Amino acid sequence: MANMAEAVLPILDAAGVQTLVEIGAYRGGLTEALLEWSEPAGALIVAVDPSPEPRLLELADKHPGLRLDEATSFDAIPRMDLPDAFIIDGDHNYHTVSEELNLIAQRSADAEMPLLLFHDVCWPNARRDSYYAPDRIPDDYRSTIAEGVGIAPGRPGLTKGGLPCMYVQEREGGDRNGVLTAIEDFLAGRPELELAILPMFFGLGICWPKAAPFAEDLRSLTAPMNRNPVLTRLEWNRVNLLADGYVARSESHDARTQLAVLTKRDREHEERCRRQEALLREVVASRGIRLLERLTRFRRRGAPGLREQIVDELRPRGSEPT
Repeated sequence: MANMAEAVLPILDAAGVQTLVEIGAYRGGLTEALLEWSEPAGALIVAVDPSPEPRLLELADKHPGLRLDEATSFDAIPRMDLPDAFIIDGDHNYHTVSEELNLIAQRSADAEMPLLLFHDVCWPNARRDSYYAPDRIPDDYRSTIAEGVGIAPGRPGLTKGGLPCMYVQEREGGDRNGVLTAIEDFLAGRPELELAILPMFFGLGICWPKAAPFAEDLRSLTAPMNRNPVLTRLEWNRVNLLADGYVARSESHDARTQLAVLTKRDREHEERCRRQEALLREVVASRGIRLLERLTRFRRRGAPGLREQIVDELRPRGSEPT
């Protein structure tokens, strides 16, 4: 999401955000950009992540304007002061996003909903769940989770190669599946909220109260990019190329693996042939084979003996007998 900082920061400015909660800070890529924006204005950033990476821990140690909450969003949201804005970029599945939105709505019961920004509202997670921690998901959401598979744009099932996913729904689409589906279901009964979608870098969603003092500014700011067909096509081309790259790497890896197996078999065959030839040469040089050859030649009345047959087999093809 740090790739969209140039779009995110003007939105925060337009809304006059002074307190911001980032759900799913992970390595702190976006957090770092948020700190550069917030520190001159004295704004407070709260990063929520149950398993922060070392870089995020380092940022929290160095910056007094960043508070790190090492917890899940389900634990953190009920106990925090309601901020001006949330960035929701945690576990990208219907259950998690729906619960986060419901918790925020409960906290906002007597106040206006805060500004909400969402990552992954376009492919692949718009209509397809993925999971960082499937064990935290209720059983009725987990029956069709696939592990260690690939997916590709325009293919609702699983693919050979494709964008690699540790845990993902087997099929795209349908009820209760995907980040955008969760957002739309949440907004279905809330006509007072407005949603814009910027189709870039897996999609940025922006949701704000229509009655907010900054609503018109956000509408004007996001309008040129909101569901823009050219940006949508560019993003679709980007994710297709991304998935195709993984497919090509997978096919190349398979080809190299097959070649390695064949090469190993060839080496093993050559080594076996060398051992057999060495053994036959020992046999030819032995006294026992000479006696056996005399008996064979006597019984076969002058036909080539066993030793001569072995020597003939050991002779390089095309060479004349000496």
